[in-house]
Amino acid sequence: MAITLADRLELHELPGRYGDAIDDRDWPRLDRIFTNDAVFDLTDLGIPLLEGLPEIKRFMDEDAKHPKTHMMTNIYVDESDVGVQLFFRIVAMQSKGLMGTASYYDHVVHTPAGWRVQHRVTTLRRR
Repeated sequence: MAITLADRLELHELPGRYGDAIDDRDWPRLDRIFTNDAVFDLTDLGIPLLEGLPEIKRFMDEDAKHPKTHMMTNIYVDESDVGVQLFFRIVAMQSKGLMGTASYYDHVVHTPAGWRVQHRVTTLRRR
């Protein structure tokens, strides 16, 4: 599948939508980010693998220690033999003015409802 310019625009909006959903603590909006069977790999941060959208929402609501604000940057999309990949960085404002960064590596799929993250790996540093 060749992605179109409209696909790229929708894909470029996913990181911002994700950051806003987290910052607003609006867990139902994660339905517009992830597939129902999504895998979220936060093991680099010492967090167990999250499997399925219900588990991702539960983690975000009950266990996650969220920064105050997420700012997404360095967003780009690649197509390959294995599908479509979305890459971006996060700059997160912590408490007391501290900043943190992380890298996101997403495998995204096109669903009837639009583009969604099927597998996400987050690292504290670039691979």
